[in-house]
Amino acid sequence: MTRFGHVMRLAAVCALSVCAGALFLVAPPAAQGKELASAPIAQGVVDKKVHRLVLQVNTNDPAMMTLALNNATNVEQYYQNLGEKVEIEIVTFGPGLHMLRDDTSPVKDRIKAIVEKTPSISFKACGNTQDNMHKAEHKEIPLISQATLVKSGVVRVMELQEQGWTYVRP
Repeated sequence: MTRFGHVMRLAAVCALSVCAGALFLVAPPAAQGKELASAPIAQGVVDKKVHRLVLQVNTNDPAMMTLALNNATNVEQYYQNLGEKVEIEIVTFGPGLHMLRDDTSPVKDRIKAIVEKTPSISFKACGNTQDNMHKAEHKEIPLISQATLVKSGVVRVMELQEQGWTYVRP
């Protein structure tokens, strides 16, 4: 076969591939053997799935803490508007524990307001970090009342991810 013949054959194969791909993209979901994720919503069927989000805070940065709180409240409001359930955990460890320390938190008033209004958002404090801060500062490390102590913040994030929670680090 001549070089021109090879080029023409290649062009024909490419054209057929593009046409077949285009047909697949515009074919109805049943023709593709799949259902679109939005199909039940479009048909008026409400998904009963509970959305789960874990946010990690591991820096002593008020802007990062505020961003995590904004992310949590925005996600909660989004799913509330859709009539869907959501669970959100903000897990702090390392320097991020300052977010939940009663003596150093720059956002403790906002956390209190969020917990009073939105029970689907919870706060976890790393016990390992609290112990290390206690040793370094030679004093008790008080946590805000809205925080729940866990043995390890990193392990808590891992376990939630293993259970299918979506992980976000703001």
